[in-house]
Amino acid sequence: MSHPPTTSQDDTSPEAILGVDTHKDVHVAAVVSIHGVLLGSHSFPTTAEGYRTMLDWAAALGRVRQAGVEGTHSYGAALTRHLLSAGIGVIEVNQPDKAHRRRRGKTDAIDAEAAARAVLSGRATAVAKTSDGHVERVRLFKLAKASAIKARTQAINQLKAILVGADPTLRDSLTGLSNPKLVRRCAELDPGQPDTPMSAAAYTLRLLAHWIIELTREADDLNQRITDAINAHTPDLLQRHGVGPDTAAALLLAAGDNPQRLTSEASFAALCGASPIEMSSGKTQRRRLNRGGDRQANSALYIIVIARLRWDVRTRAYIDRRVSEGKTRREAIRCLKRYVARELYELIVQTTSHTSQRSTA
Repeated sequence: MSHPPTTSQDDTSPEAILGVDTHKDVHVAAVVSIHGVLLGSHSFPTTAEGYRTMLDWAAALGRVRQAGVEGTHSYGAALTRHLLSAGIGVIEVNQPDKAHRRRRGKTDAIDAEAAARAVLSGRATAVAKTSDGHVERVRLFKLAKASAIKARTQAINQLKAILVGADPTLRDSLTGLSNPKLVRRCAELDPGQPDTPMSAAAYTLRLLAHWIIELTREADDLNQRITDAINAHTPDLLQRHGVGPDTAAALLLAAGDNPQRLTSEASFAALCGASPIEMSSGKTQRRRLNRGGDRQANSALYIIVIARLRWDVRTRAYIDRRVSEGKTRREAIRCLKRYVARELYELIVQTTSHTSQRSTA
């Protein structure tokens, strides 16, 4: 799906902004000049040929250097990679403001124009994730692992629900066992022909137990693949105290394959919801917890802080000192999350920069 820079866009062509409203089967594009004039809008299929046709159509209207795209991490992910390969900067655009929609109405063409105008006005400034490197690999492994764990949990709950109403003869032999022992014992059951309620229950328990064992094997394999992918590109991340494969993966996913798009460690902290929010008014001067940002990354920072509170003496001393200064424990933990975000951001950016330099060389 690579697309070389369009040769028809010479330096004398008027500059324009491309806006795209993405959907599953069709993308709607609009081109707006730098003076705010709508030059045209059109819909294109979500295929490789459709992407090439979209760029040729936009190049005929103006010299496109930037594009505002809705849903760069979902329906617009493939289009984002195609635009970046063509040398066009992609800005992630949120859905239009509801008040604006009430005034103008809602169509795909209007949304595409609004995306282009959001880039033109500077309201949208977030550089889109590239999703073409090791972080994308980690994301796919993590997605599959979460699915396996969810299915395993459901299977365990079903197994225990069957035991509740099973025949006492079968139930008593499996009572009081831990989950691993219970699964192994159920996998060893020999129900024979399932022609009675008791034998049917034993047959179902054995099926569920084998499924749980297989899902556990898949989850362990995916967890190892996540660990290997992280160690291959950001080995120092897992060496930090309290950081495990799941928490490291969540932070890498928040930063993306191009963490340089974040201007500073403060922007990374804000992305993770670990930055303080001003809540001052009149004589009251205070800050509150940030409830926005990537909540999975925020949860990862919280898990790291809790792990350090349990095992690190300095972390506990810091919490005690901030509480004695008048902060609540929750506010002190927020401060720790901010420090952890600063510490790990430097590792993520430096390692990714070195990896990119080695790839370029």
